[in-house]
Amino acid sequence: MGKKDNEYGSWGDSNDPKADADRKTESFNQHASNSPDDNPLKLESAFLCDNAVSADDDGSKKNHEGKNEDDEEGHLVYHVGLVMKGKYEVLFTLGAGAFGKVVECIDREKDEHVAVKIVRNIDCFREVAKSEIAVLEEINSLDDDNRFACVRMLDWFEHEGHICIVFELLGLSIYEFLRQNQFLPFSVEQIRHMAFQLFRAVCFLHRNKLTHTDLKPENILFVCSDYDLEYNYNMKCEQKTLRSLDVKVVDFGTATFDHEHHESLVSTRHYRAPEVILDLGWNQSCDVWSLGCVLMEFYLGRTLFPTHDSKEHLAMMEKILGPIPPHLLKQTRKQHYVHNERVNWDEQSSSDDYIREHCKPLKQLMLRKSEEEKQLFDLLGCMLEYDVYRRITLEEALWHPFFSPMRAQKQRS
Repeated sequence: MGKKDNEYGSWGDSNDPKADADRKTESFNQHASNSPDDNPLKLESAFLCDNAVSADDDGSKKNHEGKNEDDEEGHLVYHVGLVMKGKYEVLFTLGAGAFGKVVECIDREKDEHVAVKIVRNIDCFREVAKSEIAVLEEINSLDDDNRFACVRMLDWFEHEGHICIVFELLGLSIYEFLRQNQFLPFSVEQIRHMAFQLFRAVCFLHRNKLTHTDLKPENILFVCSDYDLEYNYNMKCEQKTLRSLDVKVVDFGTATFDHEHHESLVSTRHYRAPEVILDLGWNQSCDVWSLGCVLMEFYLGRTLFPTHDSKEHLAMMEKILGPIPPHLLKQTRKQHYVHNERVNWDEQSSSDDYIREHCKPLKQLMLRKSEEEKQLFDLLGCMLEYDVYRRITLEEALWHPFFSPMRAQKQRS
């Protein structure tokens, strides 16, 4: 599912909110540079275990009993050339994260390249992997002709105690492409093309009583991230222009069916809906909020809410979207966030100076006043609505005037 590009590839992730905030701050400040880390040849030494001590012919490192060894964090220790399930030969690592590692393999039987997620051999990660497999099997059966932009699971198996999930091989994540492209924003036309696919995919999930819960640029991958280099005269720099804007949603490890237990805390910080922060309970509309944040990131080239603190997050929301309705603040179980029916926030603090500097009312973030931008911001206003009962659904959003060109194009094809 992630095409090898560099050592920060599509598959690196972090469940550490501070680490995530730090990289988002990098995005916010646009301090990206062309570093030697962009060299794809470095990926193997960055992610693969290079000490090939007593490596067997199948490429895996074994202990004296002939079993594969895991490292101290429960990752499978492997090398290029390892063959799993008798047919998936490891070529190189695409990325690593809290869940485990993802490798590109060649399926020797079908002679095609695939991505294999090798999950850490730790109970909690195994349970998440089993849940993801169940969701992906459901998606495969409900969308057997692959009409919706959700990643396809091709196979799964166990290898030396590790659950391994086989996916179609995709390109870079949108976040990674932005990072490599100096966080230059996408055009409104590009946003429309990607958003239409994403809304249809997530709407398909919602119709089938499923909430993704972790929509973010890292979990949206280009089908192919091949690009052309062009000179951007406005920014005075070279810019990568994608040849195709086709995307797919990935990472269904925390996807939740309507009838299942809903964890109180879901979503990565910057894409977390206010009802989740306020512990009001959540439903499928939390995905709508996340997608609103994602679209703003496409438009700005940086995250809309650059914070890793819940109270500061709420204060940023109010600066951009206006006051949170008092009836929501009354209902919250997080009463330490509230004072006199308002967000308990010190407007004289240094943090408030930071918010005033970086957060403006939503309409003021509009760069131009073209009709298509007005439509985009009208849609975003409907998605970034505090009250879930007033927030637009994706079914409704697909009929918004912003998508009229996409609907017309779909009818012609």
